[in-house]
Amino acid sequence: MKNNSAPRRHGVTEKRKRRMALMPIPTVTLVSFLFLFSGCNHTPTGEVLTPKTTGTALVESSGGKQVADVGNNLPQPVVVQVNGADGNAVTGALISFHGDGLTFTPDQALSDSGGQVSVIVQVGTEPRNYTLVAETLKPDHSKATLELRETALGYEQRVGKEVNDKYCVRCHDNESTALRVSNFDNLTPAPHNFSDGTYLNNLKDADLIGITARGGPALGKAASMPPFGGTLDDKQIRAVIAYMRAIADPPYQTSGVKYGK
Repeated sequence: MKNNSAPRRHGVTEKRKRRMALMPIPTVTLVSFLFLFSGCNHTPTGEVLTPKTTGTALVESSGGKQVADVGNNLPQPVVVQVNGADGNAVTGALISFHGDGLTFTPDQALSDSGGQVSVIVQVGTEPRNYTLVAETLKPDHSKATLELRETALGYEQRVGKEVNDKYCVRCHDNESTALRVSNFDNLTPAPHNFSDGTYLNNLKDADLIGITARGGPALGKAASMPPFGGTLDDKQIRAVIAYMRAIADPPYQTSGVKYGK
């Protein structure tokens, strides 16, 4: 029996192509197309935030005087609070952050119900102290500012911190943690915290090296300071001193010629 029907053609006919061209593009497909067309650029567009109110003062809640390896984030976020003239927290005030060599995420935000803003801070690639500046607008259109110090550690200073964490911190830090019980209160006289610049800045590097290597009595200091010359090599001891100088508060001022910018 002869089949009079037209042979079935494979593929898409011209008529079907025209019909498909008139169909709406699904939203997901369109978004995907635009994303691919624009490239994988995740740079924020810089949203403009509008403050709902203003405060009169900025105070640190937490996060100042932290240390991190160069180029890394600080261990904890920096949290600042904006207060009004009555000393109470202000909600909806705009706080912005800046600092030479520092990177902030976010670099501005509106204060929450507790008047606070939390920011992640990345230190620069140069081992030194960095100044974080937080700002908020006051009712008279002037600015209230807050400056915090953060420290980036270079290789030698980081080695010193590792030595400190393993051998020194149990006696030279009066705060106990879940991983370490402080022996600070059991010692007389009380040891100096490594950040105690008021005392340690007045000691020469050679003296600090001698005390660390030979113990306190070798230089007329406390007998409770044991010698570490048999435990640490010269590079490790010098690294500890470099770490002390990096975190000193007030900051340690090196001698020699100083150059202006």
